[in-house]
Parts: sequence; structure tokens; C-alpha cells
Amino acid sequence: MSKGRVVIIGSGLGGLSGGVILAANGYEVTVLEQAPVPGGCLQCFVRKGVKFETGMHYIGSAAPDQVLGRLLGYLGVLKDLTLSPLDTSAYDIISLGGQDFPFANGREAFIETLGGYFPSHKDALVRYFDLVDRVAAASAMHSLDFAGANEADIMKYQLTSVGDVLDDITGEPMLSGVLAGNLPLYAGVRNRTPFATHAFITKFFNTSAFRIAGGSDAVAESLIGTLRRFGGRLVTSCRATRILCDGGKATGVFAGEEFFPADVVISNAHPARTVELFDDGVLRPAYRKRVQGAPQTVGAFCLYLDFKDGEVPYMNSNYYFYDKESPWYCENYTASSWPEGWLYMHFCHEAAPVFAKSGVVISYMRPDELEPWKDTVTGHRGESYAAFKEEKARRLLDSLEKRFPGIKGKIANYYTSTPLTYRDYTGTQDGSMYGLLHDVTLGPASRISYKTRVPNVLLTGQNINSHGILGVLVGTIITCSEILGAKELFTQMQTKRL
Repeated sequence: MSKGRVVIIGSGLGGLSGGVILAANGYEVTVLEQAPVPGGCLQCFVRKGVKFETGMHYIGSAAPDQVLGRLLGYLGVLKDLTLSPLDTSAYDIISLGGQDFPFANGREAFIETLGGYFPSHKDALVRYFDLVDRVAAASAMHSLDFAGANEADIMKYQLTSVGDVLDDITGEPMLSGVLAGNLPLYAGVRNRTPFATHAFITKFFNTSAFRIAGGSDAVAESLIGTLRRFGGRLVTSCRATRILCDGGKATGVFAGEEFFPADVVISNAHPARTVELFDDGVLRPAYRKRVQGAPQTVGAFCLYLDFKDGEVPYMNSNYYFYDKESPWYCENYTASSWPEGWLYMHFCHEAAPVFAKSGVVISYMRPDELEPWKDTVTGHRGESYAAFKEEKARRLLDSLEKRFPGIKGKIANYYTSTPLTYRDYTGTQDGSMYGLLHDVTLGPASRISYKTRVPNVLLTGQNINSHGILGVLVGTIITCSEILGAKELFTQMQTKRL
């Protein structure tokens, strides 16, 4: 017998993982997805027979005994993935000031490798990694080590900026810049992004780093299969248009004229999109204003590269390039200085490929650049938009060519997307890369709780805890704990495989 009806809005990672957990625990789950293809940022797309990632380009800590591996194992996903390890001596490469600095997996290797470039600051690297370890371990949800939790440490470094901490530890601007060089993973802002965000991500990828061979859509396919095995339902091309409330509680979700009754509604959509689904008077105006006015991370321009067969050796690292002495403030580019930095990655079409078939170059793009087309939709933006994108693609290719001479001649085709593409594709505010910007200058006011003002409407996804595969899954656990109870869910995570 069903324990109740749950309607989940959105089939991204947060919606699908929450649906799997609740369906496995006896709830009647229906997931509504506005797009024809489910998966959100787990989706891939194909052009002329070549596959590209859209969001989940690589993952960390995914070995079976590591934190993500344990979560994916519990959800029944890990067995369905083929993981291809990145170069353990250089999973990330930071190109800064004309020099390349590799990040090596493992604490000692990381310190020894960078210590070779900064021999007089090796003690600072030890202090840095000690703090990363301490902050990461302090969060029970990010480490799955509840005995080591330290909320005081978490709070301190949620309210201290990454720029301030790195400068204080290193005392060396170039070393500080190198350690911050992977900031596109969280769209970090020097004096606003919490150091805790940096620490979680650094620890996550330093423990181990992988690409998902064949694409991250394998994660979505696995979760959908498990959802259906437990009796859950996924409805695509079904856009939620209204959350119906009566007597202070939600009674279900309208998708056009179709009504899906619910005892609990969970929204995996951006919080700003979610509050739009409530009738006037259901939510307090101050709450609506805060959610809709919350600061967002910057957007991105993406250049998708289709390589000529057998011409581009597979790059088993992620390459972060900065055309200046510091990685900070690339989002403050001018019309003439763009792009000031970019992230270049190859798609892993099979385990340990020799040659790459496709890749992507990602650079920051602010929403103000797209103001002329903000009220348009994908496929209907006109010739001026196409010309704008082509000019950006040309400049990004020119920058890539300078660092990788000859690469332009090895590209068969290329495709582009902007924050507007991402906005229409995911519903995220302004097409931001990672949704809400956690901001130390605003403190807790920059965060949105998984609880809404309607007691049986909950939120999940990258805006609730943090972005990325681990951050989203932690948010799923938090949201599902409200329904199942934290003790029961934590016990399951330690003992079960769904």
C-alpha cells in the first residue's frame, strides 16, 4: 500500500534521485519533466553522429569506498557506469602567467607536485591542505562521517571568502591564484564565495577524478530504470504550470489542463521558477522577493568541438587557462578583453580513449551581453544572435589556438550555446552556471532552505545545498530526510543498495 503520493517537478539529478529514494520507500512517485528528454544537466546531445556533454563533464570521489561512490552505490547507479580515471598526476592543469601547474590526486602528491613549483612555500601548501581536509571532514553530509562533524568549522568557513583564506595561508599571489585556478567549477567570486565551497570541491576531486565513459546520461538512464522498477512514473514533455493549494497545503500540480494530485510536492526547478507556480497570496511577498532577487552565479558561453578522426590525442586532464596573472574576476571582462579565461575538456566516448572525438571550451558570459535577445526562445533568436555567437566562437577558437597550436585545423565542426540556451534548457535564473551564488557578504540570506512556506512543498537540486553531483545528492538526502526521517535514511545509505 502506498505511503502517499509525491509529485516531483523536474527530472534533473535532484528530482530523479529523490524520486528513486521515495519510490523505494513505498511512495507513489510521479516525476514531471518539461522537456522531451529527461535528465536535466545529465543529458548529452548528438550532432552529426558525435556526442557532447552538457553539464556533468567529470566527477570525483567515485571509487566504491569513497563518498560519491557510496552514494551512487546506494542509489544503484555505480554498477551501471564505466568510469575512466583522469591522469592522477594532473587531473587538473592550471595555466596561469604563461606556466602550467598540475594538480595531482592525493594529499601528499598534490603538495609535492605544487611544492616543486613553489619550493619556499611548501609549508603553506601543507597548511592549505590541512584546512581543506578539516573543512571537508567537518561536514557530515559531504563526508558521510557523522562522528567527525563540526558545525562550528562549517559555519566559520561558510562566512569567510575563499580569496581571503587563500591569501592568508599562502602570502604568495601566484600560489594563491593557482590554488584558486579551478574556480570555474563553482563560478567563484574572490571576496564573496565561501571557502567551504572551495574546500568541498577541492577534496572531492583530489580524492579521485573520473569521466563517465559514454556520457553522464548513463546516470539518468540508471536512475530512471530504478525509479520505474519501484513503480515510479516519469512524464516527459509535461511542464508544470501551477501548484494548487487549499487550506495552506498543496494538493497537487497542474501541467496545463492535466492535474496530478499529491500529498507532497518536491520541486527540482530553480526556486525562482518554483515560486512562480503559486497563486498570489499563497506565499508572503517578502519570501517571493527574496527568492526571485537572490544573486546568481555567472553564465557561460560553450564552444562544442567535433574533431577530425584520429587527429586530436585524448587529453586526460582538464585544462584551465587564464590570459593574465590571476584567475579572479574573469566575469568582469570588457568587450575587448573577452575571453580572459576558459576551461577546455575532452569528451570520453569510451574507457581510456587514444584519440578524442569531441570536446568543449567554456568561458564566462554575463547576462547583460544577451539583453537584446532575452525575450526570445531557442531557435528563434534571429541573424543578429547567430552573428554574435559566431564572433564569440571565433575569438575563443583564436585563444585556444594560441595555447594549442594547430587545433583549429583539426576541428571538423563546432557548435555554440549561451546562457540563454541554458536558461531555456534548465529554467535556471538568467542562465546561470550553478544557480544561486552563495555569498559571504549576505550570510545565510544568500541561501534558500529546502523547506518552503507551504509545509508539504519541498525544494531540491543544486540551489538547495550546493551544485555538482555530490552537492545535489547531499541536497536530495536533506530533502528526503524531511519525509523519511534522517535516522532511517542514513541507516539505509549504510546498509542498502536500491
